[in-house]
Amino acid sequence: MVYTNPSVEPRACILYFHGGGLLYGHAEDLPSLHLQRLTEAGYPVVSFEYPLAPAAKLDTILACVCSSINHYLNHWQEYVPKRLPYVLFGRSAGAYLCLTAAAHGKLDEKPAGILSYYGYGFLCDHWYETPSSYYCSLPAVSEACLDAIPKEIHTSGDLDTHYSVYVYARQTGKWKSLIYEGREKFFYLDYSLRTIDTLPCPLFTAHSTGDTDVPYEEFTALCSRYNPVRYISAGNIHDFDRDEKSPETTKLLDETIAFLKTIE
Repeated sequence: MVYTNPSVEPRACILYFHGGGLLYGHAEDLPSLHLQRLTEAGYPVVSFEYPLAPAAKLDTILACVCSSINHYLNHWQEYVPKRLPYVLFGRSAGAYLCLTAAAHGKLDEKPAGILSYYGYGFLCDHWYETPSSYYCSLPAVSEACLDAIPKEIHTSGDLDTHYSVYVYARQTGKWKSLIYEGREKFFYLDYSLRTIDTLPCPLFTAHSTGDTDVPYEEFTALCSRYNPVRYISAGNIHDFDRDEKSPETTKLLDETIAFLKTIE
């Protein structure tokens, strides 16, 4: 999916990966306000799908993400009118994939920057493999929810079929086991940022102080490690930018675009 504004000279191309805990979501989840503001500022957006867990595990998912990025690099004519630097952009799990691809992935060219909206790198212990107090406050979801989703590899998961799997994963503390199979040490070596001291490019990251999905401590760990440009929301909504009418969303996009202009 490619979003452009033909009347604006492109400055860099944004490669976007959606959120959904690696268990649900689709490539068309970026709000229209974000697409409008970014393309008007000269940043066409290419939104990619990727295979979802638990049918696919992290090794397959990350390989697909890296393949998509390299496809843009080697076949840019299929996406944009001229060769442009590229920026990785993800929200939540998509931001995790962008960070991990930049840190661990086999990319043919490093990105000019990374935009991480409420992303993570599994830097802090426990939160992703123990029951979430927030999700445990919701009605309990049984393991039977796994029977309602395809067993074969698929790249799109609707809320009505797949979101319950994420709730189940967070209520039971089984999220990690649904997205990763293998030895514990290789999860941290290959699929976290714990061994990565520097990223190959500048980072912009946004988070809310009361995030219900990704603890604020994960954000502060990310910041202390990479010293990014940061945007902090004083709220308790994970994807706080979903409200397109909120002045805070406008401010976040203003600061995002300002960051993009500094890395060209």
